[in-house]
Amino acid sequence: MVDRPEGESGAERHDVPEGAADEVLDRPLPEGVRRRVVALTAESFGALTVAELPAPLRQYARFTPTRRAKFAGNAMAATLESDAVFRQRIAGKLREAQPELAGALEHGTPPAAADPLDVAAAAYVLRPEGWVKLVAAAGEEAQRASAERAGEEAERELARLREELAQARGEARADAERIRADLDAARRENESLRRKLRSAQSDVKRGEAAVRKADAAIAEARDRAAAEKTAADSEMRRLKARIAEVETALETSRRATREGRSVEDMRLRLLLDTVLDAAQGLRRELALPPANVHPADTVEAVAPGRMTPKDIATRALSDMDPALLDQLLALPQAHLVVDGYNVTKTGYPTMPLDKQRLRLLGGLAVLAAQTGAEMTCVFDGAELAAPVLLAPPRGVRVLFSKPGVTADELIRQLVRAEPPGRPVVVVSTDREVADGVAKAGARPVSSALLLKRLART
Repeated sequence: MVDRPEGESGAERHDVPEGAADEVLDRPLPEGVRRRVVALTAESFGALTVAELPAPLRQYARFTPTRRAKFAGNAMAATLESDAVFRQRIAGKLREAQPELAGALEHGTPPAAADPLDVAAAAYVLRPEGWVKLVAAAGEEAQRASAERAGEEAERELARLREELAQARGEARADAERIRADLDAARRENESLRRKLRSAQSDVKRGEAAVRKADAAIAEARDRAAAEKTAADSEMRRLKARIAEVETALETSRRATREGRSVEDMRLRLLLDTVLDAAQGLRRELALPPANVHPADTVEAVAPGRMTPKDIATRALSDMDPALLDQLLALPQAHLVVDGYNVTKTGYPTMPLDKQRLRLLGGLAVLAAQTGAEMTCVFDGAELAAPVLLAPPRGVRVLFSKPGVTADELIRQLVRAEPPGRPVVVVSTDREVADGVAKAGARPVSSALLLKRLART
């Protein structure tokens, strides 16, 4: 009997043949037997307390049997071989779990129907008499079984490979037949495509020839069209020039007609004025009383608003006095011609052009209503980006110069159109305009004077 360490429970004590303790396995434990020993130990491992476990194995106490066999297999096998106390505790748990197998091994009669690997693993743990032979025999049996299984698997693999080879050969023959058929079809299709290619090449050559012919025809047509267009453009320019000449002649004729009519009217009015002046002179020569004199007018006195000779002497007005413009507009049939943008850009240049026009025309409308004089405001048409939709105010004529004609030239045309002797006042700061209208008989005044006069309205 083998002595047990003190402190072990009586359930863990069992008899071990004295000869079995001296038996030693002279070869490595067969792999199959080793796996069964590790699995058996892992199952019995959990039934032990932490104090009963060797120190190297205590860290695996909480593992499951499967994880224990996976991570602590080598450690458990080494401990079983080196630690007899641990092996005896595992053997005790094995006797409790498999009493029949343990009893049969201890009596030297292992069950014939049991798995040799299970028998060898139990014998390795229990260490009955002759356990080395049982382990060796189980290893040899496992090797024979493994060899037989390997042979059977090899035969099955060989049979499977032969079947696959036969199947592959059949498929190869079928593929070869299909490839031959595809090759024949490809050859026939290649011949057909070659014939079509030759036909297409011929069509392309004929098409290229037709394209070259069409290009030549198009080039000829373009040259002919260009020549015709050049001739048409030349004829159109000639006709436009002729139309412009006719329009100019027509406008000249109309202007001459209007000027002729205006001149005749002016001559008639001047003739009438001459007759009236002659009648007044004759009345003075004959010392006849004036026709419009009333008895109260013969009383000598100074009436309100009537200027005395002394007043007249003191009323010499400067060119910047707004009263000067009032006196000029008070003349019979006075005509005020305003250079629009010259006035607005002098008085309020920061405003947009449309706002400038509206402000100036509003002031001129008030002035026309106050004085009753004819008023014409001229704007330069070159300043316009688009046609102006403008309703002229009452009493003010609004004119824009035509393309190519400046406002200055239009003002000079207006002055020349007036009959000699009519009072025409031109408002412009432009010295060239002032000099030109002065030569034509008009009275030029500055834009600042008109702005001062409009500020009073």
